[in-house]
Amino acid sequence: MAVFPVRYRYRFSFLLLSLWMIAVFFLSDQRVYSQYATTSRRENTQIKLVINNVKHLSITEKVHKTVLENGLTVLIKEVRTAPVVSVQMWYKVGSRNEEPGVNGIAHQLEHLMFKGTKNRPIQFGRLFSALGSDSNAFTSYDQTAYYGTVEKDKLKALLVLEADRMQNALIDNEHLASEKRVVISELQGYENSPEYRLNRAVMRSVFPNHVYGLPVGGTKADVEKFQVEQVRKYYQNFYNPNNVVLVVVGDLSARKTLNTVKDIFGKLPNRGRGAGSRGQGERLRLVTANSRHFLNSPLHPAPCPSASCSPCPTPIILREHGAAALLQVVYPLPNVNHPDIPALDVMDYILTEGRNSYLYQELIESGLANELTAHVATLRESSWYELLVKTAPDQDLTKIEVVVNNAIANLAKKGVKPEEVERAKTQLEASIILNNRDITSQAMQLGNDETTAGDYRYTDRYLAAIRQVTATDVVDVLNKHLKIEARTVGFFEPTLKQTKETKQIDDEPQPAPTQEHLSDKTTIASSEVAKYLPSVDLPTDTVKHSIPQQFTLANGLQVLLLPDKSTPTITLNGNIKAGKEFDPHEQAGLASLVADNLISGTKTKDALTLARALEERGATLNFEVSREGMRIQGNSLATDLPVLIHTLADAVKNSTFPQKELELSRQKALTALKLGLDDPLEVARRIFVQSVYPKKHPLHAFPTEQSLQQIKREDLITFKDKHYRPDTTVLVLVGDFDLAKVRSLMKTAFGDWKVNGQPPNLKYPTVSMPKSVVRVNPVLPGKSQAITYMGYTGINRQDPRFYAALVLNQILGGDTLSSRLGAEVRDRQGLTYGIYSYFQAEKSAGTFWIEMQTNPEDANQAIASTRQILQQIHRQGVTLLDVKTAKDTIVSSYNVSLANLEELTNRILKNQVYGLDATELSDFSQKIQKITLAQVNQAARELLHPDKIIVVTAGPAVVADQSIR
Repeated sequence: MAVFPVRYRYRFSFLLLSLWMIAVFFLSDQRVYSQYATTSRRENTQIKLVINNVKHLSITEKVHKTVLENGLTVLIKEVRTAPVVSVQMWYKVGSRNEEPGVNGIAHQLEHLMFKGTKNRPIQFGRLFSALGSDSNAFTSYDQTAYYGTVEKDKLKALLVLEADRMQNALIDNEHLASEKRVVISELQGYENSPEYRLNRAVMRSVFPNHVYGLPVGGTKADVEKFQVEQVRKYYQNFYNPNNVVLVVVGDLSARKTLNTVKDIFGKLPNRGRGAGSRGQGERLRLVTANSRHFLNSPLHPAPCPSASCSPCPTPIILREHGAAALLQVVYPLPNVNHPDIPALDVMDYILTEGRNSYLYQELIESGLANELTAHVATLRESSWYELLVKTAPDQDLTKIEVVVNNAIANLAKKGVKPEEVERAKTQLEASIILNNRDITSQAMQLGNDETTAGDYRYTDRYLAAIRQVTATDVVDVLNKHLKIEARTVGFFEPTLKQTKETKQIDDEPQPAPTQEHLSDKTTIASSEVAKYLPSVDLPTDTVKHSIPQQFTLANGLQVLLLPDKSTPTITLNGNIKAGKEFDPHEQAGLASLVADNLISGTKTKDALTLARALEERGATLNFEVSREGMRIQGNSLATDLPVLIHTLADAVKNSTFPQKELELSRQKALTALKLGLDDPLEVARRIFVQSVYPKKHPLHAFPTEQSLQQIKREDLITFKDKHYRPDTTVLVLVGDFDLAKVRSLMKTAFGDWKVNGQPPNLKYPTVSMPKSVVRVNPVLPGKSQAITYMGYTGINRQDPRFYAALVLNQILGGDTLSSRLGAEVRDRQGLTYGIYSYFQAEKSAGTFWIEMQTNPEDANQAIASTRQILQQIHRQGVTLLDVKTAKDTIVSSYNVSLANLEELTNRILKNQVYGLDATELSDFSQKIQKITLAQVNQAARELLHPDKIIVVTAGPAVVADQSIR
């Protein structure tokens, strides 16, 4: 459950939803990204090919639209690429339907929609988890959406659950009280971010008289005042069939599915009028609030007088705690259906997307800034164009603002080149193909188009309009909409205070005298699930997963190939054993700098030429370093596979690490370090890892300013020559290709990659458990929320207890709504927005950890409750029904995840890197189902140690005085 403010680039992708909604942060995910996803001129034949591919992947092809008698809009699309279906409920109500005083009520109701119904008084997250559904929800300006993707035989069950909570949601004082705490915890998490605080100030100034100027998630002051009757009224008014778009996409029969929908939803009455009859501008008026007083808060100066949008002549300046200066520029635009929107998107890509774009050259390549993001946000009543610049150290924001203004003015004056327009159009089209490959994304696109633009065919119309955009159109929209007097500018000027030294406490664990007693609900969750779960159709066939074909080049490079004709695209994943584990302690960060500079220049091509090779095809190629490897991720259209592979081969074989590019990447790394040390999540994770692994361990070291400054160009060359080897490289390709041709391509591209000597190897020392509870409390001034990591060393991937540990973890904390931890710490006590546990089992090392975010004052109570649950499971074990439910959930979730090409490719890669059998892809489900209750309870006794645990809580000063009681 999350706030999703608006569609960001890529506009047709909902990838950023995962960033808001998924709170499982892998320890290996502290990575450096090197990405070149860009566009440029291409031959006419290639442009036609892309257009044909887009037509082949038409979002609205085979879509059946029906409006039931009660007003429910139903969109059904048959997609037979995988045996899964996505069910999504898009309610046409969001923060747009609020006012000051009740800001955030849509988001609050979204949370309460998971608390159960009159017919099923049970946390719905448990029911979705039991179905193996990839389920969640988000609130935006124009809509609130609930989605779930399941195996196709679970379709009817998911529909029954959605119909039930549309009509019968339990909204009472107890549930509201606990979820208000959860929502406030979520909002506090956002408050930790300077970007969030700056954006909030700027948007209030841009829209002083319109609800788009209010934060989507609301404010703590408003949330605290919500009353049950207010929320119920909101629910009754807006959660009605005539205000909903139901989207069903996947392996189904449209006719049969429509009949099922009619049976389940057709007789549901409309309790209130709903947005369908109230008009687009209807607001919820449940309180009498002074709008002017609300908007003239101390956060920003009084807004300029205007209608709904209003530029401010002087910058909005926030001088607050933070680590990097920020510049935000916002231009108001017309709504999503305005004919200028396609040309504005093309303009955006020419201006900001990729290494060859105008602002990238002016800001990033010049060293003025470390990061540039931009997007056209298109909504129902208005839109805006937003630029966000994260500056380099010691740079003046006023100077950077001038650079941005001059770049836009020069572009408007001099015009754009036809090849630049074609480059942007090509990338926009390619991004639509690449980001609509999985069933969930296709359903989301339909739901968003129908609720925001009022037409599920919007994307097809948009594509047709994109193809007609000319250079003249781009200049016209620049002059029309990006006038300097129309913009609102925000400056964030940081006042950074160093993180205080941590203090470490070794306590003998004592029961907390004020600790809450655990609810009985944490032990009977599985029986409740069995009682309230709708019936599931019998599977019509067994889910089978194809085994990839594998071959090894003479130099040792391993290639795994899995043809997939479902889309004309390629998904590439790879791993080279050149991770952070090989960083010298005094040069921590070296492996990341190498990866970040792979495409900064080779023996025959400079950085811009390498980038352009990908740009002109809308392809992506990313390099990211984790603790045990350097990951390669790439995507392209099927016809562009040779370019993707040859660019990769050139980078790993021939990179030269130009000094200028190294200095730019070093500057980015130093800024990222500074930002990380101001982020409670990063600080907690770093100190947790360093507390688990002793100083001489390969995984203990993290980059510091000193270690980054000591790295020289020669060190990058030496590291690459030593660790970038074909015999430690694995590449996986899934997509639309001919096996024989790909084999030949791989031999041509990588066959001459030489091997010198034996590959480097590491022997990991044994890591002991802590002798008691260890508490570390780093203080980060100016933060509103605390992040806690707790755990210790765990098991590696080859451990025979691995599969039992997965089942155990699913029961303990595998899901924040359905697990024991979630049921008690989040759902009943309302102490956290998210709590998860995880066994990070890699090839050479393993860590067990629990992560949660809390109000700082609640951290101690949440930790105590978490340890009590660990103690309970460690001593008493779990039940047979717990194990059965967990196993079914894991297997169903596994099958759903493999319907996503990115997930499938990643799973194949990990299996190979971890040295598993080739049949693991298909055998995994059987291995999970064979796990017994005895094995799970044995794993609980051996792997859960509540009295020998490291607890790290990073946050404001209040956490420093807390100790485990």
